[in-house]
This record gives sequence, C-alpha cells and structure tokens, in this order.
Amino acid sequence: GGGCAPATVSSRYVRTYKYNLEREVGGPVLPRTFAAFHGIAGIARGAVTAVRSISGQMNPVNGFGVANTSLFYFANRLFALWEADFPYAVHVSPETGDVSTIGRFDFDGSLFGPMTAHPKKDADTGEAFAFRYSPVPPYLTYFWFDRNGNKQQDVPIFSMETAAFVHDFAVTKRHAVFTDIQIVVNPTDILFGSGSAVSADKAKVSRVGILPRYANSDREIRWFEVPGFNPIHIINAWEDEDDAVVVVAPNCLSVEHAFECADMVHCLVEIVRIDLRTGSVSRRAVAAENLEFGTINQRYVGKKNRYVYIGIGNPHPKISGIVKLDLEASGSGAVVGKREFGEGCFGGEPFFVANDVDIGNPGIREGEQEEDDGFVLTYVHDEKRDQSKFLVMDAKSPELDIVAEVLLPRRVPYGFHGTFI
Repeated sequence: GGGCAPATVSSRYVRTYKYNLEREVGGPVLPRTFAAFHGIAGIARGAVTAVRSISGQMNPVNGFGVANTSLFYFANRLFALWEADFPYAVHVSPETGDVSTIGRFDFDGSLFGPMTAHPKKDADTGEAFAFRYSPVPPYLTYFWFDRNGNKQQDVPIFSMETAAFVHDFAVTKRHAVFTDIQIVVNPTDILFGSGSAVSADKAKVSRVGILPRYANSDREIRWFEVPGFNPIHIINAWEDEDDAVVVVAPNCLSVEHAFECADMVHCLVEIVRIDLRTGSVSRRAVAAENLEFGTINQRYVGKKNRYVYIGIGNPHPKISGIVKLDLEASGSGAVVGKREFGEGCFGGEPFFVANDVDIGNPGIREGEQEEDDGFVLTYVHDEKRDQSKFLVMDAKSPELDIVAEVLLPRRVPYGFHGTFI
C-alpha cells in the first residue's frame, strides 16, 4: 500500500559449471567439498573424479562451486559466492525482478584462485577486501580491490603455519583481521586420521592475526593467542581510541561438533580487545544465548557499532528468532530487542537495511542517521503448515515489530547469507 510497488518473487539456480554439467548428464558428477570426501568412500569419490577429469568428462579448471553461500554487491555487480571457487556474476532484472546468471568472474584475469564468500566493503571508500584459504601453502592469501573493482596484489600469509578453516574475517579502517581457529583442514586425515578432511584440533591454541589493511607482505602481520576463540563468522571489528583492535564474533563452543553434530554447538557472542601497544588480550561475553548469523548496519563495517541483529540457535543451526544486541551492555541487559518466530517456525540469517539510506554511497557521514534506524529482513518457514514468508521488521522497536509480511508461493529452503540491493 501507500503507492509501493507489488512484491515479486524469483527463484532460480545459479548456473555454475557444476550445475550445467550435472544437469546435462542427469546426475551428480562433481563431489561436494565437505560432505563427499569422508573416509574410504571419500577416497573412492576422489578417484572417480580424477578418472572423469582425465577422460574429459569434466574440466576442473572450470571449478566445482555451487555459489550458494552468500551474495555481494560491489563495483556495480552482484556476485553469488562460494569460498572454494571464483565468484559468479548474476543479474536481477529491474523490470521483472527475475534473476539470471552471467557467469564465472575472474576480475579481468587478476583473480588467481578462489575467493571467500565473506568479502567486506568499506562504505566510505567503496573498496572491497577478501582472501582465500587453501589446504596447501600458502594456507591463507589476502587481497583487496579498489572501488572500481580493480584487484590489487596477492599477499600470501606464510605465518599461517597450518591449514585452518578460515570462513570469515574482518576489516577495520587500518587493519585486516583473521582468525586461526581450532578447526583444521588436513586431506590426509581422510585416510589416516578422523576420516574427514576437516576436523577439530583441541590441542591447538587459537590465534587472531592483525595485518595492516594495505600491507604488501605478511611480514607486517602480528599474531595474538586467544585460547578457545573459535568464531566461524565475525560480526565486525574496529580500532578504539587507545590503539586497540576490537573484534565482535560468536565464539563456537564445543567446536568439535561444528560439522557433525551442529545441534550440540553453542555460540557465545564475545568482544575481544587486542592492545597493539602492549600485546595484551581481553575478552567478555555479550549475552548467554546461543546466537549466530549476525548482521549490522553496513555503514559501520570496520567502525565502532553498537547494535547487532543475530539469529537464535534453538536448536542450532536452525534460527528460531532474532535478537537485537546492545554491545555497550552485557548479560541480560545486552538483549534490547527480540522476536521469536513461533513453534515450528524457523528463519534465515537477518539482514539490516538502513531507512532511506543508500548504504553503498560513500558520501554519507556518520551522525546523519541513528544506527538502528532501519529494518531487519528475513525469510521464515512454518514447518507445520509448509509455508514460507518474507518478513520486514522495525529495527528500533523492542519486539522487532513486523511492518510487512509477504506470503511466498513456494518454500524457501534454510540457507546461509543474503544481501539487499
């Protein structure tokens, strides 16, 4: 109402090389990264994949990604991302809202390997920052793009001494922040170890690495031990007035269950402060609830923010509701807003959209609008009624009041990360 355009829904597959190949042959050809390579059966799948590659049935140079982890709008392009492959450019028609696949994108040949599904964009400069991780050295490589999408040089991080699961990272105004967590990647474990290439190493001491954001080599990175700190996702990071780096992230407790028994995982949102002058590390929990998949006002990426909108894992990884956190408080006082979806109803990751503000406009200055002036968006599925809907909630209200609700003609599967364009 009120002169608004009607809602449109488009549901399309990203037509990756894997999708097109398997659709053509009528069945699975390329293995899934984590699920397929497990134990003796995983070795067999790897052998079959090798034979298919040698025989010309598939070309591994074209990648085997599914482009289903996240979406990222940058340099006037929309990308569908998966961390073990190149980005795929997709297009949303302004006339119909329909989604189509443009193709695999290598930034004019400057991208030499996969790219994280969690790049970061600085709303003030328009620059983007990214990385890739690998089971072989260098285990971590950092790079960034200018606002026009021109990729700068790779910075291999050779001080990452073992292959770790580095799913996400953060940028501040002066640094890039990486976590070296207790989830490790070791392909030989398929045959000689746990049976899986990805496992937990409880003897390992987690670290946080802080690298100057425009560094030319890894000689400038500094590593700080933060025992038991195992974030899969990082909400935000910034520098405070005392030359310390502050990192906000859900810490994955019982990390050994992260992939096999996710319902046993509890994620505790923590604030970790690293003093770059003294090397001291301090940390505090924000709230006791099981919280993951958080979002903030995108104007505050890399800058101090106050509010976080994050999913309630009950049971993890399903999201039974959304909590609004005040990072300046702690304990029960940190929860300043909450919406439960109801019995049998679960949603996806929330996404914050500022009210009438172009979050990609670098000309917007802090202080022009309150940080939580906007809306929280998500999909919710009612498992009893087999019905999905799209919710728009008032981000400022204590109960995250629903201001719009769109019933959808088909189910939206539980997914990972979305965006607003």
